[in-house]
Amino acid sequence: MAELNGLADDRALLGRTSTAERVSDILRSRIADGYFPPGKRLSEDSIGGALGVSRNTLREAFRLLTHERLLVHQLNRGVFVRVLTVEDVEDIYRTRSLVECAVLRGLGRPPYAVDGLAGSVADGRRSAHEGDWKGVGTANIHFHQELVALAASARTDELMRSVFAELRLAFHLVDDPKRLHEPYLARNGQILQALQDGDRAAAESLLAVYLDDSRRRVTEVYGNRVAEEA
Repeated sequence: MAELNGLADDRALLGRTSTAERVSDILRSRIADGYFPPGKRLSEDSIGGALGVSRNTLREAFRLLTHERLLVHQLNRGVFVRVLTVEDVEDIYRTRSLVECAVLRGLGRPPYAVDGLAGSVADGRRSAHEGDWKGVGTANIHFHQELVALAASARTDELMRSVFAELRLAFHLVDDPKRLHEPYLARNGQILQALQDGDRAAAESLLAVYLDDSRRRVTEVYGNRVAEEA
């Protein structure tokens, strides 16, 4: 199973204090990075074997991710990666706008710790140069995770980890990822430059327009794809 490639490598992250929470962290990250697509059935045997965890631990991790709306349990069929509705996508963007813009608005005096943002911008440009548009999408999500991290709030990071993982589920159903992600390479760079210049107001303004444009584009494309599959 291609989506299990490398999952066994994450086994080392569990360490000696393996917990359902840590397993859920790993699986959430895998969903956010696009390894498990919407509608995919998650095999207890395969995933448990790759991570070296008990069935009970894995089931508890599944329960946690179901609570986060990333997985769904279907009676007598198993656990599946959730397929979002258009309304879900709209709500994800409302949450993003509320949180991400507030993070920039609440920044103190410059300079800002933007090395993580700069690394994500560089990763996105490199992936685009290689024609890896799934990689561009991953770099874009990492950019926004790094932006949220500027708040230095563990609670905000935790909230948005699930939101970004849900967002990746929407990206999976887009037929033309280049058209979806390419415009935001330059816009991420503009936000980064504004923060490097110490202009948080300009960065917030750029981000607000960016998120609104992205919301309209993603919901349009996603809605058309859902309608085609209905």
